[in-house]
Amino acid sequence: MQHDRPLREDLKATLDARRDLGPDYENALLESFADRLDETIALRVRAELAAHGAGPGPYGAGPRPKAKSPGSAMIPIALGSLGIGVPLTAIASSNAGLLGLTISWIAIVIINVAAAAAIMRRD
Repeated sequence: MQHDRPLREDLKATLDARRDLGPDYENALLESFADRLDETIALRVRAELAAHGAGPGPYGAGPRPKAKSPGSAMIPIALGSLGIGVPLTAIASSNAGLLGLTISWIAIVIINVAAAAAIMRRD
């Protein structure tokens, strides 16, 4: 590839410098070449992303986070209603009978409908 020519020349120059300088400078030469290689790879990745229209956005060039489903906000409300509804059913039916049970569950339903309407308006 045409892009590989400067990198190959850098590698050849690094190997020639290693032969000239000896093994004492091997680590420094390898680190220098690795830095140039990382830079070349990063430039190619950016170019490829730009070519496919996946340039940097608010979340970088990685995958976009999944959007929350509208119903996911209702899960805590529904679980809370069940958690409160079970003991409320026992208390209302034992103290106020069928009328107390009906009133308590109508109140729970109204609260859930109001919460769902508020969440739908927000989204």
